[in-house]
Amino acid sequence: MSLKLLIDEDSQDKVLVRLLREAKHDVVTANESGLMGQPDLVVSSYAREQNRIILTLNCRDFEAIDQSKPVHPGIFAVYQEANPYKKMSFKDLVRAIANLEAAGISLTNQFIPLNHWNY
Repeated sequence: MSLKLLIDEDSQDKVLVRLLREAKHDVVTANESGLMGQPDLVVSSYAREQNRIILTLNCRDFEAIDQSKPVHPGIFAVYQEANPYKKMSFKDLVRAIANLEAAGISLTNQFIPLNHWNY
């Protein structure tokens, strides 16, 4: 299954974008979408309008948006761990998304920490 993803400004590393596209996801970045420097609410509105799941490292702000505006295509949050052994690599992120897809759960209106799907 291919997901429509919007990669937030803080997450749009070229290697990650390439890996996600190689995994057959429909990926656009904040930069490609003209969203650089825009407030998170603008990014969230764009994602809703374009029916794209947001992938972000900005967990706290997007969790607050999820709580205040709970209707959206989905939000993938990546928590950065202080312990370097627990940090997710780009390959880990792509695998976590594949694991989540394989589980077959609905992503709509969900705030999903990808860290929980890294196995």
